[in-house]
Amino acid sequence: MPQLKIIIAGAGLGGLAAAATLMKAGHQVEVYEQAPVLGEIGAGIQISANPMHVLRHIGAAERIAQVGVKPGGYVFRLHDTAEIIQQFSLSEEHERMHGAPYTQLHRADLHEILADCVRALNPDAIRLNKRATGFTETADGAELHFADGTSAKGDLLVGADGLKSVVRNQMFGDATATYTGDAAWRLLIPVERLPANFLEQVMSVFMGPRGHAVCYYLRSGKLLNFVGLIEADEISEESWTVRYPWENLKADFEGWHPIIQTIIDAADKDQCYRWSLFGRPPTMNWSTKRVTLLGDSVHPTLPYLAQGAAMAIEDGAVLMRALDMKSDIAEALQLYQRNRVERTAKIVTQSAANRELFHLPSQAAMRAAFAKRDEGDDRNKWLYSYNPLTVPLV
Repeated sequence: MPQLKIIIAGAGLGGLAAAATLMKAGHQVEVYEQAPVLGEIGAGIQISANPMHVLRHIGAAERIAQVGVKPGGYVFRLHDTAEIIQQFSLSEEHERMHGAPYTQLHRADLHEILADCVRALNPDAIRLNKRATGFTETADGAELHFADGTSAKGDLLVGADGLKSVVRNQMFGDATATYTGDAAWRLLIPVERLPANFLEQVMSVFMGPRGHAVCYYLRSGKLLNFVGLIEADEISEESWTVRYPWENLKADFEGWHPIIQTIIDAADKDQCYRWSLFGRPPTMNWSTKRVTLLGDSVHPTLPYLAQGAAMAIEDGAVLMRALDMKSDIAEALQLYQRNRVERTAKIVTQSAANRELFHLPSQAAMRAAFAKRDEGDDRNKWLYSYNPLTVPLV
């Protein structure tokens, strides 16, 4: 397909990765973001081989390696004894099997790297303080409208504007959100506050009745990222920036292993964040003739498989390839969604199923469940082995 002018709504991880991927393929891309400044919240993110292929393609891999941590393995533990009931390798074996490493890093670091990749291709591609209010689609293009009365026209509009997507809402109506029953606590702990050799550099999942906790390192091992997920009747905001009392956090993890207690005790008492998790059904139709969606705007997922950002990054690469394969934009968008719907729905569904697995009511139930499954084998076969740059598109 000849060079297109592509408008992207949203400068999150998915929007920026798609912009860099599409620009590298020769398209003219403009990214519009409602925030007055670019930035991401303070939390960890996991990048497995499947999205790393794309990040390597756009020139981000070297900087990611500098600020990230390559964990040795994925370790499942009982919440109170820390006994390991299953584990699989993520280090050299992950890269050997899938051709790219598994890296954990700070979301803000990845966001900055992606923004720099876009600006290296066009310093003026990212436009801030532009809140989208809707779009107009015609036979030969799409126009994105903003709250300040201006608009942007292109051959194609991509809605990468997240959970509360304006683009999706206009296309298909607001996605129904259902409270999952879980709330997530988020902490970042400088390692100097923790005992020496406190926790090995792995992806640790502590699992217990009505909750689980995820711990891993960021910023070359200088920070420990903690996400504690508990079943909660009280619904808080669906926001990553709502502070909650430290005392509530401490109470939620009473009786958990001393490792978890040490992390909670080392936290800044006024820097404890909690948000409620909502589920949305996967969307089976993503596109019109000139407008399509990617990332959380179309397939938001629970964080229990660590693949939310990965799916968005994959989306951008497959969209780029679909546009290259088809001379008609509408046909290209159908090719794109046809090759993404099944995979993203499977990830959303399996992420939700992991909630049940990680919250089983007893040690006996947990041991029995893991005895029947090999998490590493399963994920290596279909999740991490996917390369969005080379997978056949049909």
